[in-house]
Amino acid sequence: MVTIYDIAQRSGVSAMTVSRVINNTGRISDKTRAKVKKVMEDMHYVPNQMARSLVLQHTRLLFLLIADITNPFYTTLSRGAEDAATKNGYKLLFGNSDENLEKESDYIHTILTTRVDGVMMAPTGDPSLPNLESLLQHQTPFVLIDREVPGVECDIVLGDSKEGARQLVDHLVEQGHTRIMMVNGSLSSSSARLRLQGYREALQLNGLSYEPDYLFETSFGPQNDLSAMNAWIDSINPLPTAIIAGNNVIAIELIRLLQQRGLRIPDDISIVCFDDFGPYAEINPFVTVVAQQAYQFGYLGMQMLIDRIQNGSASGPWRKVVLPAELIVRSSVKQLD
Repeated sequence: MVTIYDIAQRSGVSAMTVSRVINNTGRISDKTRAKVKKVMEDMHYVPNQMARSLVLQHTRLLFLLIADITNPFYTTLSRGAEDAATKNGYKLLFGNSDENLEKESDYIHTILTTRVDGVMMAPTGDPSLPNLESLLQHQTPFVLIDREVPGVECDIVLGDSKEGARQLVDHLVEQGHTRIMMVNGSLSSSSARLRLQGYREALQLNGLSYEPDYLFETSFGPQNDLSAMNAWIDSINPLPTAIIAGNNVIAIELIRLLQQRGLRIPDDISIVCFDDFGPYAEINPFVTVVAQQAYQFGYLGMQMLIDRIQNGSASGPWRKVVLPAELIVRSSVKQLD
């Protein structure tokens, strides 16, 4: 492997001069700089980024930790985050917690040992507090996306979950539905709590009562075993005419489960959900959704993180951005008489 000492010997300069050329520091003539760079190119020299980071006190690496890489919302969010990082001269590392706190904790350990310049993450939920406290203890800048964690003050980008739930309920009521169930994510997640709150408030505003039996709590991530959800549906009498899913993953599982029970959508039961199904959803539109601005989540969150790093500020004032959602009406809701 070629070292700076090899470059120095071939160039006829000191190793310190080579180091200054690599790190763009110190006073070196243009002629010497050009000569050293030519030798580096000829010898196919690749600088040791970790060694450089120890000298420069930064790595130009950022980490994006998301909750479910299979969810199109997070896939599109990641695209926005990468575009913002690249535009600002950073490289982006990715991690996927699978909505699992233990896996998230392992990634936090990796983040701290890798010495990245900052982290943008969607926490698994309220239990993520110790992981965020570790980042604070090590003075690693971070931005949260999609979910808040009580007890943590930081920059954050959220969607308007309450308003999104209200839009879905209002749309169903306009189509004549009065028995509206909700299958939500874990209430340890702030986004799930806000969606439940919006659902309950919208029912009340439309003159409908909230029925606790019409709420089922599950995970926002994929489930291998749907037996609990199946048993819950068995226990409901009468069945609802419509179901609101807390996100697109839950909606897919619900549709699969209902179809296995011989129920047709929307003829027998209507389905709506949070989050769209990715950039190709318009090819075969079906489910009515409240679509969040996934790309902007990633781009704005990453820009906020980079601003925090470049300003060298590890404390407030903190910024909170709430992005509005858009109701997209498709064909998964039946109009009742």
